[in-house]
Amino acid sequence: MESFISAIFGELTTRSINFFISKLSKPTTLDVEDRLRRVLLRAQVIIDEAKGRHITNQAMLLQLVMLGDAVHWSHYVLDTFRCQFHQEEDANNQGVSRSSSLSKVNSAMRLYSRGAKTLKDLQGALDNLSSMILDVNELVLFLTNYPCLYRQPYSMHLQLANCMFGRQLEAQLVINFLLHVQPYGADEELEVLPIVGPSYVGKSTLVAHVCKDERVRARFSEILFFHIQTFTDDELATFRDECELKHQNRVSESNLEARLLVVIELIGDLINEEAWGRLYSASKRYAPRGSKIIVTSRFDSIVKFGTTRALTLKFLPHEAYWYFFKTLTFGSMDPEMHPRLTHLAMEIAKTTLGRRGHLSANIIAHLLKDNFDVKFWSALLAFLRRYSQKLVSQFGGHPADSPNQNRPVLFERMATPSECIVLDHRCQHPSEEEIPKIKFQDVLCGSVMPRGKFDVLAWRSRIPPYHSYVYTCEIEGPKTRAVKRKRSMKNGVTNC
Repeated sequence: MESFISAIFGELTTRSINFFISKLSKPTTLDVEDRLRRVLLRAQVIIDEAKGRHITNQAMLLQLVMLGDAVHWSHYVLDTFRCQFHQEEDANNQGVSRSSSLSKVNSAMRLYSRGAKTLKDLQGALDNLSSMILDVNELVLFLTNYPCLYRQPYSMHLQLANCMFGRQLEAQLVINFLLHVQPYGADEELEVLPIVGPSYVGKSTLVAHVCKDERVRARFSEILFFHIQTFTDDELATFRDECELKHQNRVSESNLEARLLVVIELIGDLINEEAWGRLYSASKRYAPRGSKIIVTSRFDSIVKFGTTRALTLKFLPHEAYWYFFKTLTFGSMDPEMHPRLTHLAMEIAKTTLGRRGHLSANIIAHLLKDNFDVKFWSALLAFLRRYSQKLVSQFGGHPADSPNQNRPVLFERMATPSECIVLDHRCQHPSEEEIPKIKFQDVLCGSVMPRGKFDVLAWRSRIPPYHSYVYTCEIEGPKTRAVKRKRSMKNGVTNC
């Protein structure tokens, strides 16, 4: 009997010791968070060092892009972990109609479930980022073989605000196309690179940055830009006269290497394929050997006219967009010191309807920076959620994604919901043109009250090609809306 009891106590003791050991060895959420922070610092050091080097190897660039994606995902997981208290608070506020005891039980269950998921996400981000750092060990060794780039010591928010975020790989692919030399004696071919992507995704920005590269400028004697609606005979007749000269090298007339780079920005769809064929044949006949063409469009119809694989631009992944948007919004301030505002910013970043680009990030970030207040951010989040829901119900998504992207859109003002703004036209103006004095943010929030139709400045880019994004607006009161409702629906105006 004594031996039996002793065996039982021995088994219980062993299990207890194993239980406590497993508890002690199992990492807590805070432990994983701390380790992830340290690994993030190591990854950021590698990325910053690589950005200061003139890297041309595509495999290395691809590795850096993958490492950057892992960094963005890790930051997103960390920020989600920091904001989970405010997420739970919002969930409780939405369920105020339930009984107090039931609400507490549901809250406890959500916290437990969310805590387990958070730990899993943190551990997953840590494992993925640690593995990525091991994979780039050889890359770190080779970095010193590449020349340094001159860069001023900007803070991160200034650096991101003045650079083309998230397009390093795409830029290098375009540069490689432009610098590629056909084998001597091969059939002479005028190479064409199509660049396709939705409106405001950054096609013009990408090309402008590439054309500022010193290697590209040294290779081409002239860089010409041509904006065209579609290829018609009338437009082709004035093609050379309407080209905008962006760069010119002083070369000798006897220099047979006076290459041309022609950038065609196709605004509409490619309807007249015969006209394109004539343009290509004429360009091939008269352009010096080594000249090249880049065609940008939001329509896939240009892909078949490329002599090389088309480059397709997409909007930023959600995690990368959040990293960019957060940095622009908080600037030199530490988001960890403002957890409630960080949570609101994360929710605001989710209202883009998939159009996660530089334009939306800059417009909203500047609006938030100018009104650094929880009450205003909460009001803006509610407004953007209503606006997004109405766009989905009316258009099935963002109106800029439709073929008729400039159709009028009507939505309420934030300050006075009884009044609406009719957004009638959206366009990009070159930097040298005169821009409106009125800002769209001021009209939206109610600080200015113009009458009739007027132009407003949505955002002025600080990076090439330095476009100013201008909207044509009109404010309508309740009476005007009632009178115009039938006529607006006939004209295609959608009430949002």
